[in-house]
Amino acid sequence: MKPSIALIHLVLLCWLGSVGVAQQQQTTEAFDQYVTKAEARITQAREKAGSFLAVDALAPAQRTQMMARLQQGEVVIEKQGETHSPIPGGLIHDWLGTVLVPNTTIAQVLSLIQDYDHSSHNYSPDVMRSRLLSHHGDDFQVFMRLKKHKVITVVLDTEYDVHYGRLDAAHQYSVSRSTRVSEVEDPGTPNEHVLALGHDHGFMWRLNSYWAFEQAGNDVLIECEAISLTRDIPAGLGWMIGPFVNSIPRESLQFTLESTRKALAPK
Repeated sequence: MKPSIALIHLVLLCWLGSVGVAQQQQTTEAFDQYVTKAEARITQAREKAGSFLAVDALAPAQRTQMMARLQQGEVVIEKQGETHSPIPGGLIHDWLGTVLVPNTTIAQVLSLIQDYDHSSHNYSPDVMRSRLLSHHGDDFQVFMRLKKHKVITVVLDTEYDVHYGRLDAAHQYSVSRSTRVSEVEDPGTPNEHVLALGHDHGFMWRLNSYWAFEQAGNDVLIECEAISLTRDIPAGLGWMIGPFVNSIPRESLQFTLESTRKALAPK
C-alpha cells in the first residue's frame, strides 16, 4: 500500500528537521575534495586517445565484451568509487554511463546537446524547462528545471557552467558543473516558490557531469560520468527517502543517455 500524502509530508518535515537549517560547510568541502580527485583522473584520461573513454582503457577481451553490449543497444551504467559515498551530512553518488549511437557524427551529437533551448523537448519529462543563459566560445551558462519522481516528486531549478574541449576531431568532451540547485515548492501553482538553501530537503545539492565523445567509424561512443551530492538519510527514514536518494542518480543518467541516442536516431 502506498503511503498517504499526509504521511509523506510528515516524513519530509522530519527529515528536514533532523539535519538542521543550514548545509554544513564540511559537507561541501568533502564533496569538493572528492570532485578535485575525480577531475584529476578524468583530465588525465582525456589527454590520450588510448584512454579517452573508460572502454578504451580496458584489456582487449574486456573491451570486446563491452563493445558487444554497446552494439546490441545496451546503455552500460557502472558505479565509480564507493557509491554511495557517505561524507559528513551527505552522500556522494558517482556513476559512469556509456552508450553507442550508430550512424552519426560528433558534430551531430554536440549540436543536439548544445541546443539547450530545446533540452526540455529532447529530455522530457526529466527536463521540464531549459534555456541558454549565455554563450561565449566554448563556454555556456544553462538553466534547467528538473523533475524527479520515485514515490515522491521533486522539482529543482538548476544552473550550470559548461565548458567544451577537444583532443582532436575524433575525441571531444565537456565539463558541466552546477552553480545553483534550488528546490521548488508547489511548482506550477500560484503558490510556487523556491526553498532557501538550508530549508530544502536536500534531494540534490550539486550535480557535475563529465561527457566524452569518440568517433568510432560511422558511430559515436558517448560516455558520461555524473557526480552528485545529496543529503544523508537519517536512521528510520530509509524506507521512504532511500529509494529516491539512492536510485534516482543512476536512473537519471541512464535516461539521459537513452534520450540522447533516441533524439539522434534517423527520423
